[in-house]
Amino acid sequence: MSSDTSLPSGAEAVTWNLADLYAAADDPAIERDLDLSDAEADRLAETYRGRIAGLSAAEMAEMLAAYEMLRERAEKVGNYASLVWAADTTPAAHGALLQRATERGSRLSQKLVFFDLELAATSDEVARAWLADPILAKYHHWLELIRRYHPHLLTEPEEKILAEKSIIGRSAWSRFFNEVHEAARYDFDGVQLTRDQILSKLYRADREERQRAAAVVTAGLKEMQRTTTFIFNNILADKASDDRLRHYPTWITQRNMGNEVDDRTVDALVAAVTARYDIVARYYRLKRRLLGLDELFDYDRYAPLPAADRRYSWAEARQIVLNAYGRFSPRMAELAGLFFDKSWIDAAVRPGKLGGAFSAATTPSVHPYILMNYEARPRDVMTLAHELGHGIHQKLAGGQGLLQADTPLTTAETASVFGEMLVFQDLLSRESDPQVRLAMLTSKLEDSFATCFRQISMNRFEHAIHTGRREEGELPIERFSELWLATQRAMFTDSVTLTDDYGLWWSYVTHFIGTPGYVYAYAFGELLVLALYARYQHDGAGFADAYVEMLSAGGSHWPHEIVKPLGVDLTDPGFWSNGLQILADMVTEAERLAA
Repeated sequence: MSSDTSLPSGAEAVTWNLADLYAAADDPAIERDLDLSDAEADRLAETYRGRIAGLSAAEMAEMLAAYEMLRERAEKVGNYASLVWAADTTPAAHGALLQRATERGSRLSQKLVFFDLELAATSDEVARAWLADPILAKYHHWLELIRRYHPHLLTEPEEKILAEKSIIGRSAWSRFFNEVHEAARYDFDGVQLTRDQILSKLYRADREERQRAAAVVTAGLKEMQRTTTFIFNNILADKASDDRLRHYPTWITQRNMGNEVDDRTVDALVAAVTARYDIVARYYRLKRRLLGLDELFDYDRYAPLPAADRRYSWAEARQIVLNAYGRFSPRMAELAGLFFDKSWIDAAVRPGKLGGAFSAATTPSVHPYILMNYEARPRDVMTLAHELGHGIHQKLAGGQGLLQADTPLTTAETASVFGEMLVFQDLLSRESDPQVRLAMLTSKLEDSFATCFRQISMNRFEHAIHTGRREEGELPIERFSELWLATQRAMFTDSVTLTDDYGLWWSYVTHFIGTPGYVYAYAFGELLVLALYARYQHDGAGFADAYVEMLSAGGSHWPHEIVKPLGVDLTDPGFWSNGLQILADMVTEAERLAA
């Protein structure tokens, strides 16, 4: 069955209903909530400025409850503006709403700067008394995290200036980058395609089509390269400036603190993964033989084996994912079903829509929303499983309240990658044809490599460009491309030939712009999930309840403590190597099936 993405997918009418946030972009309730948030911020400042260190635990609990409610109301506006814009970046009104929400959010944060500063600066003796009081249990970990940032906070006037400037700094460049790339069209055989649509052709069985698609992508990226390079240099310079002002010793330290891991742990992860690049090379040498090619090029990496070249309608994908979740945990299947039944998913492909996929948690008083671009490919089924994992996690974690619902990026990818594993194993268990099983296994391996090895290779690229920008000054296009090819070739060694054209493919990766340092969290999540799934296979049915409890904990504790009841020790130096060996064993199984 052909995987032609020009055929209907069944998701053409699958769009989300944002009415649980606001009725429309011109809903008067938006301005009302912004004004109420401002007024409440003024009241909090008048009541508590200069007094926080002297509050009793009961008074602190009262203040934090009011602060949390204020944040709920304000973030609801920002969430809605972001989702409306993501669904269609084209109308000026959508961009204007997003900018208004951003500017009002910045103004609000300036009013509340005193809040974090006073909490962070409170003496250890006072803080210990707060943290020991059961009345503050709901905010315990959040208070721990706030206090960690004390060495990196500036004075209140300085913090206000940075907040004011941020809306025309990094956030503005990030929005501009997305709008430029989402507006771009790639001419393929006379048809104007979005970036995601042309990239999807790299998963086609026809090699000549893949090669032409890769050439079209490169040509499109070349047209934008001056703009993209300028944006990248500004983002890198902005990050360097922030790190210098806040006394972060490395470009990644702030991200690591946000992920609740130390620099040494991340260094150990990166070292472990890069030391096992041999797994990647071994697999792609096998794939070259399976495809019958003398040489495997970058545009051949995702070519499907014939047995995997099929389509899944939206209705089929829904059934597959819900069945897999249901076999593991009826509770998770029930939550996943809500996203379909209540229109919390936007899956239709259309011009102007943001590419890729995400699950937006919004606020605990509402619910998450999922955006994806469904084209009926096998990998789209896995993307659906992935984003539903995020959505379920966010829905369960909402019970912790706004301040402790969010998980650090290191564990935020756990439920999503675990969801993919559930769907993959469920499909594999029902397949008896060895050729189809091999095709499924190779597809899963490629997804795992993209999540683990490729993300670490991109982390190495990020490290190179942040370091380069700080040491060499503004980087030219050629320098970016040189660093990209060097870090990518280190992963593939001689198993894949990367063309010079591929040297420009760094320039569309959104994570480098919107969330510097993000990408290693995918590898963290992938290896954590491999450990969790191995534990599930060992423990059986009782594992599911403990797993749901872990997701429900949200961000209420340190990541290593949250996963400890499931039998996983993130502090074990051998942890990463164990997960990587599971991937090596999967390659061995693929070699066995191929033989």
